[in-house]
Amino acid sequence: MKPEPAATYRVQLGPDFGFARAEEIVSYLADLGVSHLYTSPYLQAASGSAHGYDVVDPTRVNEELGGAEAHARMCGALREAGMGHMIDVVPNHMAVQGGQNPWWWDILENGLSSRYAGYFDVDWESSEERWPNKVLLPVLGGHYGRVLEGGQFRIEHTEGVFVLHYYDHSFPVDPSSLRELMSRAAEACGSEMLAFIAECHLRLLQPAVGTARRTTFRVHRDKAVLEGLLARVCREEAETSAALDAEVERLNGDPDAMDAVIDRQNYRPAYWRTASRDLGYRRFFDINGLAGLRVEDPEVFRESHALSLAWIRRGWVQGVRIDHPDGLKDPAEYFGRLREACPDTWIVAEKILESGEKLPRDWPIDGTTGYDFLNLVCGLFVDPAGQEGLDRAYAEFTGETVPYPALVRNCKRLVLTDLLGSELNRLVSLFVNICERHRRHRDYTRHELKEALLETAAAFPVYRTYVSAHRRIAGPEDERYTGAAVAAAMKERPDLDPELFLFLKELLLLRVEGPLEGELAMRFQQLTGPAMAKGVEDTVFYRYHRLAALNEVGGDPGRFGTSLKMFHKACGEARSERPLSLLASTTHDTKRSEDVRARIVLLSEIPDWWEEAVNRWTSRNGRYRGGGFPDRNTEYLLYQTLVGAWPISGERLSAYMEKAAREAKLHTSWTQPNEAYEAALRDFISAVLRDREFLDDMEDFVGALVQPGRINSLAQTLLKLTCPGVPDIYQGTELWDLSLVDPDNRRPVDFALRRRLLGREAGLSPEESLAGMDEGLPKLRVVRRALLLRRRRPGLFGPEGSYRPLHARGPGEAHVVAFVRGGAAVTVAPRLVLGLRNGWGDTEIGIPRGRWRNVLTEDAVEGGRTMLRDLLSRFPVALLEREEG
Repeated sequence: MKPEPAATYRVQLGPDFGFARAEEIVSYLADLGVSHLYTSPYLQAASGSAHGYDVVDPTRVNEELGGAEAHARMCGALREAGMGHMIDVVPNHMAVQGGQNPWWWDILENGLSSRYAGYFDVDWESSEERWPNKVLLPVLGGHYGRVLEGGQFRIEHTEGVFVLHYYDHSFPVDPSSLRELMSRAAEACGSEMLAFIAECHLRLLQPAVGTARRTTFRVHRDKAVLEGLLARVCREEAETSAALDAEVERLNGDPDAMDAVIDRQNYRPAYWRTASRDLGYRRFFDINGLAGLRVEDPEVFRESHALSLAWIRRGWVQGVRIDHPDGLKDPAEYFGRLREACPDTWIVAEKILESGEKLPRDWPIDGTTGYDFLNLVCGLFVDPAGQEGLDRAYAEFTGETVPYPALVRNCKRLVLTDLLGSELNRLVSLFVNICERHRRHRDYTRHELKEALLETAAAFPVYRTYVSAHRRIAGPEDERYTGAAVAAAMKERPDLDPELFLFLKELLLLRVEGPLEGELAMRFQQLTGPAMAKGVEDTVFYRYHRLAALNEVGGDPGRFGTSLKMFHKACGEARSERPLSLLASTTHDTKRSEDVRARIVLLSEIPDWWEEAVNRWTSRNGRYRGGGFPDRNTEYLLYQTLVGAWPISGERLSAYMEKAAREAKLHTSWTQPNEAYEAALRDFISAVLRDREFLDDMEDFVGALVQPGRINSLAQTLLKLTCPGVPDIYQGTELWDLSLVDPDNRRPVDFALRRRLLGREAGLSPEESLAGMDEGLPKLRVVRRALLLRRRRPGLFGPEGSYRPLHARGPGEAHVVAFVRGGAAVTVAPRLVLGLRNGWGDTEIGIPRGRWRNVLTEDAVEGGRTMLRDLLSRFPVALLEREEG
């Protein structure tokens, strides 16, 4: 029987936590009340992968996690425990490093003759004339000629197989490119068979180009025969193998000969910096080692999803999480194909919804992975009255005056030209070809076309639109967002012809017929998503630090808080539209854990106190700056991080701050590290953490926030567990967790401790649980008891469970959020808790008539007007269950 989704528990699999370790925690998760184990991707990933999103072979289970047998045992354990399984599927890209990816290796060896030439999103025509139909490989540490002349390339030969090496990188060598080498070796050792093989390479393989199936089949057949012959000759004729080795060594010592061989390959090794402008394949964001798949091709879909779908049919998997659907050419078409392949499977997608954006209605899936909920609920604990004070504190401390919307545009322009320059240039070339076909637009220069594309992409208010050239669909939302982006771009660039922007708008909305025109619209959609992700999430969010808790995936730090009205409206819509969406509060991609954010948001309630503190701290710590570094904006982030994550080691803090500084791309970056700046930052952190007077002051400040922050955490946890949707618990966060962005949030989880605490907490009174506050017992209590209620009475919280807001009356009415689920469960959670210094007073809330039991305290509660000071006297949050009968 398929378990109904009640809660997922996300685990990050890796070499140190594979299938066997996951199997060990199944019974614990079942006792916790979890319905589905939710794992990171576990198809065969690149060697040593810590996350699994770099799949190299979708036809195999990851051997480093335990392989197929351990995987089967884990799935069996889940089935025996009555639990379901959600897997993470990565349809957008594959890792292409070394020789680990057989599909990519075949492309590099055979070029357009490869049967996989159409599997990856490679623009074969993007090569310059000197290198036709070649894949650019930007992996070299310097310019190609200097690397070559420095002897850093080396070919190795093993039983007739030739591989080109550059340090840790390996590339196949097309045997036909070594015909002359084979001929010389044959002459040297007198091998007629080797001479025959060399001649066959000349006659049979060199002319074979094209992607027709017959041609591809013939090439692979002939090559396989010749490779088999050559391998046999090398095994059976020692002199022949030795002659080949000698010729290879001669080649390795001759830069000109090596250059000639490399020039005959189907790829072009190049300086790594060329990727920012000239790369000819679509990447995952700006990661050169992750190449985009053409999963819109039915054959690619079948082969890349075959194993995952087989597990679903076998009953081992009941849910799938789809990674980064915005990278796909046509997500709606993809989801339609996926739904057809697994009609009864629970499907959620990592769709990042911007403020006010809805999940596309034509996606036949059950919802998102929960970032929309994460930002919604976080906003509940932000005090709008503190905005003015935090604005002032941030501006005066840092000197930052650029408005948030302008900062977003500037950073998106930056990444579009620097990190995503190859993708933009590919789009520009297509735009040039289109304009040459339209006489009214053929006189625009390449520069003008590039600027129009750049400004429009930078102005896009959401990740992307979803027009479909294949289905000739452009919906109202597509028109709204495209129109807004074009209008903003026109306003920003009055120097460009308005008619150019209007023509681009027509193209993007499929109002101009033609295959190239449709292709531009589809490719543009695959550009705006990476621009948003890299420009905002990975740049703006590390530059704009007014209140760092708001800098989350899908969040808008320019907005300040969520009203109760907005929250209840969103929950009502979620219940009616996507009741099986995940509800997240921490994920593997969040910038800060839920508990870090729960503490930082308290600063919105005390802006004056915060301003005084940071001014004291910077005055004392100014002596530790080196050459003016770190800058004040980075220092401001450092103090917020200390407030949110304290206690934290210097090692963890330095690693986080270095990553933050590189992501900001102001004083240092991943592509151009500034060692002087980074050393000054490390030294500053080390010095302030040794300053006892500063630490005493900072610890006093943080100490006053720890308890309120924990109450915030209990409140948001209870909301996640009872709002419309399916709560998702990230590994370890059933206790307090003060993790920062990855890899910090992938640190090992002590499950033995959690199992012991779970057994202990079950028998504790509310007061005894609160006495174990530092251990995290109250949070564990909320998680377990809420989940057990969901498992016991699923109808209250499932798709049919109603949602009705409850409103308090009295002096503390703005400080509580409450609602009824399914008519028989009531959630009551405090908010803006620093404003409750004087208690609840006479604030009351109307509980529906009947007899109720608070599952967190076991207290009986009578329906009707109830004083919050009584309801929350024994525990900071309340979850009431109507007694049946």
